[in-house]
Amino acid sequence: MKKIAIITGATGGLGREYVRELTKEALDEIWVVGRSEQRLLKLKDEFGENIRTFCKDLTNEADLLSFTDILKGQTPRVLWLVNNAGIAKMAPSTEFSFAEIEQTIDLNCKAHAVLINLCAPFMGAGSKILNVSSASSFQPVPHINLYAASKAFERSYSRALNAELKPREITVTAVCPGWVDTDMLIKDVGGKKVRFPGIVAPEKVVKKAIKDAKRNRYTSICSFYVKCQHLNVKLLPQKLTMKIWLHSIKKYL
Repeated sequence: MKKIAIITGATGGLGREYVRELTKEALDEIWVVGRSEQRLLKLKDEFGENIRTFCKDLTNEADLLSFTDILKGQTPRVLWLVNNAGIAKMAPSTEFSFAEIEQTIDLNCKAHAVLINLCAPFMGAGSKILNVSSASSFQPVPHINLYAASKAFERSYSRALNAELKPREITVTAVCPGWVDTDMLIKDVGGKKVRFPGIVAPEKVVKKAIKDAKRNRYTSICSFYVKCQHLNVKLLPQKLTMKIWLHSIKKYL
């Protein structure tokens, strides 16, 4: 039985770091999932022959459910499932089209839950699930509301699922970074350079997430800045938290 890891959104900044770190684990194969065949093949060139590529759009139901037959055909032992794929468009709620709303919810929420259920029969004691959520899941966040709400789903789903799977000794960890220095971030708005307080490198997030998963923690927070943020939102009323956030971004609106 092959010991494998599955990483979605593998070609992005965080995804690539998950691939790098999990090559250090005792795995027979790492299954990398993304929408660009060319970028997936670059991962294989960089990290070796045990990288197996799957060019899939996880917002497409047929692509997502194709893993049913793939897993049944291979019958691997899934030691790591990293649900990293996501959409992070930052805009006021009313500016999203129906298609954009559907795509965000399908990828950030539905795909994660479905893929977990597809992989669960192939997981056992010691298996780890990492769901990449966000510090924006801690509280309502105007002007990135759809993204933040989808991440709140991931965090809540992960925490409850961790309790459900505890008897099987499977750990589910919600990874909740703040700003991460990847190509996903918009660098300027209207000619104004965007400031990202507490921004961290993707490798820092990933190393902490894997360490926390091995320690069976249900949440991974990688920086002192985000730890303070997490504490603040527990102490402050949500109305005040949103007011502070809106004040911090008013020059970009």
